[in-house]
This record gives sequence, structure tokens and C-alpha cells, in this order.
Amino acid sequence: MKNDLISRTKKFAYSCIDLCMLLPNNYLGNHVKGQLIRSSTSVAANYRATCHAQSKASFISKISIVVEECDESEFWLQLIIDKELIKKEEITLVLKEGNELTSIFVASRRTASNSIKQN
Repeated sequence: MKNDLISRTKKFAYSCIDLCMLLPNNYLGNHVKGQLIRSSTSVAANYRATCHAQSKASFISKISIVVEECDESEFWLQLIIDKELIKKEEITLVLKEGNELTSIFVASRRTASNSIKQN
């Protein structure tokens, strides 16, 4: 599961980067490019860091960052759709993957938090 998520988060970041290359070269397009590239690559980089967490508390802290960055990436993808910067059909699969990853990471954080509370 860990290696699968490392691969999925990396692929998600690459897909977001590819979408950013399609954005218009204007103020809004350039702003969204920077924000989406930053947040989506942060998902992948920070998930890798969770894999090396030295304690459950550290894992929860790191996975919380992943949740925030994944949710932010979803925001930027939705903004692209809402502002019609790229056709919705070109974003749908990437947005779906972002939603799935967010759900996985929220569930992981909840499970880890519950295991600490039970001890």
C-alpha cells in the first residue's frame, strides 16, 4: 500500500504539472500554475516523508500536511474548471484522483489518531 501511494501521489503531481502547461499565459493562469504545482508536488513529497515518520505523532503531523496540500490541489483544479481555463473533460480524472487521495489520507489520519487515543 505504501509504495502504491508513493507512486499515486507522484503520478498525481505529474498530472497536475501537465495540466498547468495547458493553462493560459496570463495573470490568473500563471498564478494557478504556481499554486497547483506547489501544492500537488507537496502532496507527493510530504507523503514520502510520512513513510519515514519516527512515531505515530510524527506520522499524524506529516499526514495532516498531506491532507491540506491535497485539498488545496483540489481547490485549484476546481477553480480551473469554474473559470473555464481548461476544458472540464481534461481535468476530471485528475480531480477524481485528488478526491480519492484526500479520502485515503483523511482515513489514515483518523486511524492513527484513534490508535493513539486508545492507548
